[in-house]
Amino acid sequence: MGRIFVVELEGRSYRCKYCGTHFALPVDLVSRSFHCRRGKAYLFNNVVNITTGASEERMMLSGMHTVADIFCCCCGQIIGWKYEAAHEKSQKYKVGKFVLERGRIVDEMDLSTGVFIDAHSGMSDGEDA
Repeated sequence: MGRIFVVELEGRSYRCKYCGTHFALPVDLVSRSFHCRRGKAYLFNNVVNITTGASEERMMLSGMHTVADIFCCCCGQIIGWKYEAAHEKSQKYKVGKFVLERGRIVDEMDLSTGVFIDAHSGMSDGEDA
């Protein structure tokens, strides 16, 4: 199963849109230019407070990949996927990385007010899950 770390931080972080659980820090962000069926997404080196589903083969616009869906450890919402394997050499850089769907996260939370600030930007690279 996936890793679960309950982490509360002050300042900027990427959090669950539904329950506010922390997933990643800006230092973990690799790219804002991913895209999935449900819209734009971000690629991260590391995320926490998730559970991981079963691995499966998926054909994406960038080729065949082995991926596992990832879920918020607190509310159970699907938030993205983890790349387990890439079948094309040019896509190997994704292996071990995580994709968080932009529509399922907020990318900044001001803990002093409890207000979520959705400050997304980015472009699509045509990734599809």
